[in-house]
Amino acid sequence: MKRISKDKYYINIAVSVSSRSTCLKRQYGCVIVKDDEIIATGYNGAARGEPNCCDIYEKCPRLNAEHNSGNYGDCAAVHAEQNAMLSASRNRMLGATLYLAGKEYIEGKGFAEMTECTPCPICERMIRNAGIARVVGPQNVE
Repeated sequence: MKRISKDKYYINIAVSVSSRSTCLKRQYGCVIVKDDEIIATGYNGAARGEPNCCDIYEKCPRLNAEHNSGNYGDCAAVHAEQNAMLSASRNRMLGATLYLAGKEYIEGKGFAEMTECTPCPICERMIRNAGIARVVGPQNVE
């Protein structure tokens, strides 16, 4: 029996976490791991107390917007990475690994698992500031 790698294990958990997302365009899940221990998880969705897109829209108002443009002024979502980092202390995140995975909506087909996930420019800066040493997406895992 061959076991899956630790990276694949944590990416699979990130995919599972993405199932809680309330986004109609892309559902992301994030897992922050340090010393082989999960210290935080997060998924993308509306800020606490705000209405969820999946509850008020049939289709994402940003469905045709460019991906990772950095312009999210018309998006109510807090990103998965941001939600995970808000749940952990900086001390715990120093030197940690962040796993990011997700599913993308495809017109007429529903959600399909993404083969590549990268943080947006804002999340990249937050990840560096948090002291996270490594970011892993499905494209980095065998």
